[in-house]
Amino acid sequence: MSKTLGIGILGCGNISAAYMRLAPLFRGIEVRACADINEAAAKARGEEFNLRVETVDGLLAADDIDIIVNLTIPSAHFEVSKIILEAGKHVYSEKPFVLSVAEGQALAAIAETKGLRIGSAPDTFLGGAHQLARHLIDKGAFGKVTSGTCFVQSPGMEMWHPNPDFFFKAGGGPVLDLGPYYVSNLVQLLGPVKRVAAMSSSGRQERTITSQPRFGELIAVETPTTIHAVMQFHSGAQITYCASWDVWQHGHSNMELYGLDGTLHVPDPNFFGGEVRMTEKGSFVNISEAWNHPFSKTNDRTFANYRTAGLADMAQAILENRPHRCSLEFSLHVVDVMTSILASGESGRFIDINTTCDRPEALDPQAAQGLLA
Repeated sequence: MSKTLGIGILGCGNISAAYMRLAPLFRGIEVRACADINEAAAKARGEEFNLRVETVDGLLAADDIDIIVNLTIPSAHFEVSKIILEAGKHVYSEKPFVLSVAEGQALAAIAETKGLRIGSAPDTFLGGAHQLARHLIDKGAFGKVTSGTCFVQSPGMEMWHPNPDFFFKAGGGPVLDLGPYYVSNLVQLLGPVKRVAAMSSSGRQERTITSQPRFGELIAVETPTTIHAVMQFHSGAQITYCASWDVWQHGHSNMELYGLDGTLHVPDPNFFGGEVRMTEKGSFVNISEAWNHPFSKTNDRTFANYRTAGLADMAQAILENRPHRCSLEFSLHVVDVMTSILASGESGRFIDINTTCDRPEALDPQAAQGLLA
């Protein structure tokens, strides 16, 4: 097998530009072609990034494509990934890669039969800030983590996204859209979740688009837009998680983890970088040890952006015959946690999590450097 795997992009919407723009940072992958059911969208991206434009069937059949990145809307992820696997290609999906455990297990069965890999965003937990947090937890720098809080709250997506409808439909909402960043980071930091409980609601039954080009159009809300949940981990930690698109302003930190000997402040897991702060007892301490992680360095305007790191890690894992970090098992456990939070919010009951996973292997500075071109 070649030391570089050919990448095809299926779905040329808003997020596709980030994959196409950042993939050249990494070794082992080369984006070669793109496709979309909207031929104009594919043509525009192809011209923008000098990519071959294919039909969907053409991309599935292309001999120079080894992995197809599934960037369709969440409700289509399962069917599209199934078609990709049946065409004999590895698949890497945007989050969430499925909307139920049953869908994930069905894809896993096809992948196992065909000897193929499945990977899924988000890969932001591979960022330098979150890997520093992992390093501090693993060495017991502030004691065993017993509890914590996570907050991701805003007034919504209809102010900026050109086509925000899917955010408010089944498969959207703040848990399934933003939850993957938070739950994935918690699982890589603390291990798998044991059970969850939640309450949920919707602030409005309709949302008004104020972005262009659809200013003034209404969207019917079909999924909860405010969720307050508690996650109990097998490690013993219990984490409060609040996600909402009904909040204009708040003063909560993105993520705080409370240990027996101090507190760890973790930056927004929607991003690769940010400031990690730690206390011993109640006083902040200097944690600026030698942690020159390449995925902490500003490379995109004012922040660190290394999207496609998870894709590159999967490609290299295929070439090296080792597990990849954004794995099906890990991602399926995250989906199980998120869908169980939604089910608990609907039923008012605690729900046990039936899936589990190993924590992904840590990505220290040397390993991260090895992913870069």
